[in-house]
Amino acid sequence: MEQPKVPYALNSKKVADATREWLLRRGVKVEQIAELVLLLQNKYFPNLTKEECIHNVERVLSKREVQNAILTGIQLDILCEQELLIPELQDMIKHDESLYGVDEILAFSILNVYGSIGFTNYGYVDKLKAGILEQLNDKSLGPVNTFLDDIVGAVAAAASSRIAHRKQAEREQAKGE
Repeated sequence: MEQPKVPYALNSKKVADATREWLLRRGVKVEQIAELVLLLQNKYFPNLTKEECIHNVERVLSKREVQNAILTGIQLDILCEQELLIPELQDMIKHDESLYGVDEILAFSILNVYGSIGFTNYGYVDKLKAGILEQLNDKSLGPVNTFLDDIVGAVAAAASSRIAHRKQAEREQAKGE
């Protein structure tokens, strides 16, 4: 007798754990993303600590949309390294073609989680290429990080936006607004 088909059920913890594991496998630590957040926000919040930045990065990474983007981007980078993409796409991703904007579009899905201020933060950190972003953009190191560098920048920008929103709310509460 045929067994009834069990409907697909997502295991959220498994996806969250895989996201963290794959970031680490690709050489990205939460602390490195938090350093970008601190760079983006210390001018506006001089008392901001790295621990607060880590907490906000963790909160961003807990979002399903963010996990989906991270895993998708990393998978595409890996497929490119293995030369498993169709030739035209292979070349564009391998060389991080400037007119190929799908990597940024995937990063935008992360930015949308915390509002439009994330786009400004993302643009700035993407141009700056500081910290881990410099390493991810160094083509001489070997791995393809066409998607990952934009994703990491987007996570940092989203965490920065999260901080800005929360700090504004704290100010308003302190004033009794």
